[in-house]
Amino acid sequence: MNPFDLKAALLARHAQHVVVIHFPIALSISSFAFDALAVFKRSRALAAAAYYTLMGAAITAPVAVVTGILAWQLALNGARLHGNLRLHLLLGSSCAVLICALAWWRRRHQQQEPANLSFAYWALAVLALILVGLTGHLGGILSGVEAPN
Repeated sequence: MNPFDLKAALLARHAQHVVVIHFPIALSISSFAFDALAVFKRSRALAAAAYYTLMGAAITAPVAVVTGILAWQLALNGARLHGNLRLHLLLGSSCAVLICALAWWRRRHQQQEPANLSFAYWALAVLALILVGLTGHLGGILSGVEAPN
């Protein structure tokens, strides 16, 4: 396949998940980094950047889950999931729920500075960050990009 063949890339049976998934991963990690920097630098601009990147992650996370389910249906014809693929689906769905919950929390307390966010928010953000990393790593193994140890 020609790497510059846009039609073949966009119409592949499962390619959309591979493309879409990078948005919620990058946006959620960036949001956490902006939040942490906003606390240390006491910067309203970084806090705003954290808020908007988290909203972007919350918008794209459900799309990533839907494209993952479609990839499962199209590539595996809806076969029963087991092993790493089932774990990837569970972790990915959990990540989407956590990201949306964090976005809801931040939306509810939009005027609040990151330094004033509760310990529970930060704990949930760290958990989401860890799950995003694990899910992405497992997705890399499943796609063949990363070799299992």
